[in-house]
This record gives sequence, C-alpha cells and structure tokens, in this order.
Amino acid sequence: MSRLRAALTPYLLLFPGTLWLAIFFVVPTVVMLSLSLQSGDVVNGYAFTFNWHSYVDGISTYHDQIVRSLVYGLVSTVIQIVIGFPVAYWIAFKGGTRKSIYLFLLLLPFLVSFVLRTISWQFFLSDNGLLLGPLKSLGLVPQDFHILATSAAVIGGLAYNFLPFMILPMYVALERIDPRVLEAAQDLYASKAQTFLRVVLPLSLPGVFAGVLMTFVPATSDYVNASVLGGTSNTMIGNVIQNQFLVNQDYPTASALSFTLMALLLVGIFAYAKALGTEDVLEVAAR
Repeated sequence: MSRLRAALTPYLLLFPGTLWLAIFFVVPTVVMLSLSLQSGDVVNGYAFTFNWHSYVDGISTYHDQIVRSLVYGLVSTVIQIVIGFPVAYWIAFKGGTRKSIYLFLLLLPFLVSFVLRTISWQFFLSDNGLLLGPLKSLGLVPQDFHILATSAAVIGGLAYNFLPFMILPMYVALERIDPRVLEAAQDLYASKAQTFLRVVLPLSLPGVFAGVLMTFVPATSDYVNASVLGGTSNTMIGNVIQNQFLVNQDYPTASALSFTLMALLLVGIFAYAKALGTEDVLEVAAR
C-alpha cells in the first residue's frame, strides 16, 4: 500500500495543475480550433464544415496587420533587451543589500492597471503634453510635430508596458551566477569585456530567453497600445481579432487569425530556442 501511495503521489500533486490547464487552456483551444473550421453566422448558427477558407481569407486580407504585429513585437523586444539587461546586471551585481528595494520599485507600476498606464503614456506623448509641450514652447521641435498615432508611439508603449517582464528573468539568471566564476576568469587574466562576453553573457542566456518568451508573445498579440497610442495605420492583428470577435461577430475568421498568430509565434520561439542551442534555455522554455 505504501508503495502504491508513493507511486501515485507525483500524479496526485500534478492533478490540480493539469486540471486547471485542461479546463482553461486545452478546452478553449480545442473549441476555438473547431470554430475556425465552421461556417455560418450568428443568426443561423454555425456548422462544422472543415472551412479552411477562413484561414486563407484571413491571411490574405490581414497579412499587413500580421507582419506589422510581428515587427512591432520584435522591435519592442529588442529595445527591452537593450534597456533591461544593464538594469538587471546592475541590480544583480551592484544592488547589494538594496536589491529588494530596487525590485519593488521595478514592480511598482504594476500596482496600476495596464490600461491606465497606457493612457498615462498617451498624455505624456500628446502634442502639448509633458514631453512635447515644453519642447514646442522653446522652439526645439516644429509645432506640427507629433508622436501619437505613429509606429514609434506604439512600439514605445509596448516596450514600456512589458519591460519588467524582461528584466526580472534576466535578473534571476544573473543573480544565480556564482561570483567565484567571475573571480576565476579574472585570475586567468581575462579582461572585463572577455569576462562578460565569455562568462556572464552565456550564463544569462536562459534569462534572456525567458524574458523574450514573456514579452514577445504578449507584445505581438497586444491590442491596447495600438488602440490608445496608434492610429488607423498602426492597427495590429490583436485589434483585428478583437473587432472580428466583438464587433463583426465573425467567429471563424477571428479564431483562424488567432491560430495563425499562435502558429507564427511558436515557430519563431522554437527557432530562437534552437539558435541559442543550450540545454538550460530549452529547460526554461519547457517551464
């Protein structure tokens, strides 16, 4: 009896999490996949007909928004790496006893909702806002200069909103580096640049991968920043999916676009993981 209990214990511990994923991820995904292959309308109902035209029509009609979303997500992710890595490095190696305070300050914006933070960014970037207002008054920029309703505003909003998700996993990876490894590199006459490139950077790749995973996917599928900070020429695929679901009620097209975006993101993530080619990175991806 004790052996049976010991054998069943791991499965019993996994059961709540597995049940949660099955109810709130697997079932909705299967339903959405089925809906993407149906035809009909809200009035007459839908029937499963293996309607692959939803994918063809969706991609052909909204390919510009799909490409734009991938580009915005990629650019904002690169910006987050460039900004976030030095911050994570400084907290991990120079933060000392105040690391918890710096991490709290980093997470402090999350006490405000995502939408409100984006709207505050809109006020900051408005034509006569805190940034452009004084510059225009001093004559440093033209009066007709604007940032809102541009690609830069949307990408900046994405980078701003998801930056903590990039910094935290990189900080965890950097903080786990044993200081004795860095001392050993210095004892072997490695310069600071060589120590960073050959020791710190390779050991931090799992954190970088986790940060990319946590920022690139939501940034690419985001629709709030494009709605608040962008214009009609900056529509992302998330805005299209939202309109198809809630406004046009074209559920098959919306589901097909959702699966198309999901497939593209998975291909990109697995290609990125293979390019890094380390077991630690793949372990982070599995988690």
